[in-house]
Amino acid sequence: MASHRKSRPTGTRVAGIRTPALATAALTSVALLSQSANAAPEADDKPSLEEVEKKVDDLYRQAESATDKYNAAKEKTAKQRKHVDTLLDDVAERTQNLNEAREELGSFASAQYRTGAAAPDTATFLLADTPQDYFDQTQLMDRMTGRQKVAVDDYVTQQSETMKKRQEATESLETLTDSQDGLRTAKATVQRKLAAARELMSKLTAEEKARLAAIEKEKRAEAARKADELARQQAAQQKARDEAAQQQDSGSSSSGSSGSGSSTSTPSADSSYATKADKALAFARAQIGKPYVWGAVGPGSYDCSGLTQAAWKAAGVTLPRTTYDQVNAGTTVPLSQAQPGDLVFFYDDVTHVGIYIGNGMMIHAPKPGTYVREESIFYDGESAIHSVVRPA
Repeated sequence: MASHRKSRPTGTRVAGIRTPALATAALTSVALLSQSANAAPEADDKPSLEEVEKKVDDLYRQAESATDKYNAAKEKTAKQRKHVDTLLDDVAERTQNLNEAREELGSFASAQYRTGAAAPDTATFLLADTPQDYFDQTQLMDRMTGRQKVAVDDYVTQQSETMKKRQEATESLETLTDSQDGLRTAKATVQRKLAAARELMSKLTAEEKARLAAIEKEKRAEAARKADELARQQAAQQKARDEAAQQQDSGSSSSGSSGSGSSTSTPSADSSYATKADKALAFARAQIGKPYVWGAVGPGSYDCSGLTQAAWKAAGVTLPRTTYDQVNAGTTVPLSQAQPGDLVFFYDDVTHVGIYIGNGMMIHAPKPGTYVREESIFYDGESAIHSVVRPA
């Protein structure tokens, strides 16, 4: 059977074995390529340490963004719940007043019936849900005294307003239910992101964790260097301002009382802000060491915006709850002019905030698994800084 086949070169071998027929060789090549293709992803599937670090950081940032949405939903839900409770109390009070008005009208109808001043069915309107149709009967209205007509008008008005309030309360309850659903969704999103970050970290070997710690140490060193650089820059600017102020004071003194004195407004404003900032910073320092907990506003734990809100509240300044609202709650200033007490916001989506303490440093609640601490504002690189806002 094989004699009709052409002879094959004897020198072509694969791993010391004579090369099979072309079709078989093709199949073998496909199989080998297939094995290689299957083996390669196993090696490539495992991300590099840098990729793991980036993924974990991204997950924490996403969790922080979801936390802000959770905080906003929680605040909205609380306001709506308060509104619903107020409406329900109002409806209850109106219903009580309506019942009292009904009783008063019932006593009028009974008295008229006893004296024969009205037809026996005068009292029946009191049992109707909408008595206005009965009140419109001219004969009945003509028989009522002025006081009775006032009572009837008051009853009808109260009934109409009560029905409106009941409808408003029903709609508000529906809105509250929707807000509670949104709150649960935001909470679930945060929990998912944090669980994914923890899972990634749990897969690292001890050696990889050590390398990751070394990378973090390098990042902190670079952040500290950047903070020192900013501190020197700000010190130089302050020195220039002080010298300019001294020259201005000297000029004002030599000109006698003819000076306008307008320069006193800025120091006064700075002094007022510094007083408030000192109180905010004193509060923030007292929280160092307390754990980050998403959605927390103290006193035992905080998330980033919960800490800044509580710190400035201690200084008598009310800030909104979320980072993307706090960023609009003051005056934006250049980073080079940042003063202690200013709020430093991070990332394009404004998902993190800390309170500036000077010299390129801040106090903040970093992320889950960490504690409130002092840290360079360059902890995630200079490009991560979004803006600086002076809240008071």
